[in-house]
Amino acid sequence: MNRAPVLFTAAAALLFVHLAGATETPESNLVLWYRQPATEWTEALPVGNGRLGAMVFGETTNELIQLNEETLWAGGPRPDPPTGAAEHLPEIRRLLFEGRYREGEALARRTLLAGPREDWTSHQTLGDLRIYMDLQGEPSAYRRSLDLDSGIATTTFRVGDVTYRREVFASAPDQALVIRLSCDRPGHLSFTADLSRANARVEPDEDPTLLMTGQALVRNRTNGVRFAAGLTALPEGGDVSASNNTLRVANATAVTLVIAAASDYNLRDPRQPLAQDRRARVLALLKSAGELGFSELKRRSVAAHRELFRRVDLQLSSEPAPDLPTDERLKAVQSGAHDPHLVELYFQYGRYLLIASSRPGDLPANLQGIWNKDLSAPWGADYHININIQMNYWPAEVCNLSECHLPLFDFVEAYAAVSGRKAATNIYGARGFVGHYATDAWLYTPTGGDPLWALWQMGGAWLTRHFMEHYWFTGDREFLEQRAYPILREASLFLLDMLVEHPKTGKLVLGPSASPENAFIGPDGGRYSVAMGNAMDQEIAWDTFNNLLLAANELGVEDDLTRKVHSAIEKLAWPGIGKDGRLMEWIEELKEAEPGHRHISHLYGLHPGNQFTQNRTPEYMAAARKTIDYRLAHGGGHTGWSRAWIINFWARFKDAEKAYENVQLLLQKSTLKNLFDTHPPFQIDGNFGGTAGIAEMLLQSHDVAGAERKPAAGKARHEIVLLPALPKAWNTGRFKGLRARDGFEISVTWKDGAVETAEIKSLLGKPCRVRFGETVREFATRSGEVTLLKGPRLLPSNR
Repeated sequence: MNRAPVLFTAAAALLFVHLAGATETPESNLVLWYRQPATEWTEALPVGNGRLGAMVFGETTNELIQLNEETLWAGGPRPDPPTGAAEHLPEIRRLLFEGRYREGEALARRTLLAGPREDWTSHQTLGDLRIYMDLQGEPSAYRRSLDLDSGIATTTFRVGDVTYRREVFASAPDQALVIRLSCDRPGHLSFTADLSRANARVEPDEDPTLLMTGQALVRNRTNGVRFAAGLTALPEGGDVSASNNTLRVANATAVTLVIAAASDYNLRDPRQPLAQDRRARVLALLKSAGELGFSELKRRSVAAHRELFRRVDLQLSSEPAPDLPTDERLKAVQSGAHDPHLVELYFQYGRYLLIASSRPGDLPANLQGIWNKDLSAPWGADYHININIQMNYWPAEVCNLSECHLPLFDFVEAYAAVSGRKAATNIYGARGFVGHYATDAWLYTPTGGDPLWALWQMGGAWLTRHFMEHYWFTGDREFLEQRAYPILREASLFLLDMLVEHPKTGKLVLGPSASPENAFIGPDGGRYSVAMGNAMDQEIAWDTFNNLLLAANELGVEDDLTRKVHSAIEKLAWPGIGKDGRLMEWIEELKEAEPGHRHISHLYGLHPGNQFTQNRTPEYMAAARKTIDYRLAHGGGHTGWSRAWIINFWARFKDAEKAYENVQLLLQKSTLKNLFDTHPPFQIDGNFGGTAGIAEMLLQSHDVAGAERKPAAGKARHEIVLLPALPKAWNTGRFKGLRARDGFEISVTWKDGAVETAEIKSLLGKPCRVRFGETVREFATRSGEVTLLKGPRLLPSNR
């Protein structure tokens, strides 16, 4: 591998430091920092514990901390979808097979999408905490920062000879937001703090505590989530009092503000609100926090955060990082500079955001994670399941955050139980469960809207891929048997009932359906979206069936369902390759209405799926490459999440420079000053997709090493590829703690583009096959054993 040389001045930094729990990345590469307060929401810094979140502006005199609680949803449960639509499916399919798209789509619109588009639901802000400081003079020596390693947002400044400091964090162990205000001169801290929110009442409760109660309302709907939140003060010196919606602190040296919240939301069945006393729950949390005190709250919060965050380390250059604020570094990259350490920061930021927005027992991260300032958020900050929420979880396993994946599984199972099965039965006359393009905290299946985006039935099946991925990375057999296999079974039943033979080819196809949010030009010159056998649908069906059979083999299951799935996957139509060599998005060679469309749905089989690989389907890989070249040449990748997906595509092609070019473009065109991704507006999926793409450039394990469904005894199922898409800009570096399928934890150092050392820790004792370039090593492992390989030839070493 020919790599451009990089000046190497710190060889010692490439050695692994095997200290349990120690982070190796220099502190500056794990801190976002700025020389001025945030002037708008997308400059503020996020903290979160999976359920509670805050955006910290860092103002000196009039601080704003915008608050969130993940279950604050307006709207409410909907009625079950109407029955009777399934009787129209044969006629719709006949029209579409005959190329009569105008008539077929019109009939589908009247029958399958008979319900109204319901956009009156939204995740909502919890409100604002404002802190009005009593300062005698102009602030100076200002700095605000977010330390990814501790999860603490800090603001410091001086007024005269007094230094003021604020620390904000969201404690997972104690389910509280904590704001610590202090100064270095006794008695010089005075301020007022108030809570506010629309549709809420704030009043004093147990002194010195404010209690806010209300309901998430929108458009006069009255069945949104009911909630309570409390704010209390723990002073060190001085006096504290509460009146109306305000706390008053006078002449203190330090004060700890604590916020807790509770709601009546019930994930298992949102139609049945929780009956808990929300006020009592909030006051109990505040009391517990008060008994612990600031130092212990901070210690417990940081320890819980670091247990997850410190599992992975990344360094992409041996040169020191620029000693500049984050916004100035980003501006330099947007002007054409290369900053590998900013890429490291962006990568770890994605991991940080997943930890902060998705913890076991909570809802999964939505379109904005948990951070939302609005009562009616863009797209409702909902769960779009035609790529966006799936992308949120692409980094979960490879980036060693399996626990953060769990909320998604809870959500999918609840969704299937509450509405997915009824929608499958009522709308399509099918077994199993269906997921359309989106859902929300009420777990509904939308039945109205434009066919362009609304008539798509593959969201549920796509989500089941995540269950199988969790098994491959963790080897959790109980999870496979009790959770992954049952949900794959339900998705497969729905797909089996929806498949029909194509009248010309005899192959099995799905439909009627759209290719997510895209349209084509029909033979009559009209613009349409509904067709049969669309590429993405066929690829998701193949993926789901394949995963079901893989799971069945792992569990030793062979029954009528596995036999039917095996027969179906053999007859399943694969996407076509057009006359120009591109992969066809629709079963006919139709012209795209938007050649540069943000969705590149027909490349699902390349990523996140693994239907197309260089080893097994080189002709499809060539067609996929032409497809992405064409899409980009026509303006594709213009949203943040789409650009992130493109990074993953190029990584799968093992095209290092193209992948890196798109990392740069993601930073240049789709990244805000606080490193949030922008669609525009802000959507968090691009952050997670970007982090996953960077990991995909450094480590891959999706391709099978031998037989797809049942490898020979003693042989690895998946092949681990080291540095598959390493660009010249990252010529020297290291990573530690990334995960590979079949239960391996991988740490690698490299120099001049070539592996120096690779540590392979086996977590499950499975056979291992590892590749760097053309060099392949295969060996048996024992659980807990670490194998050290050295040099580009991956020579085994006894240390």
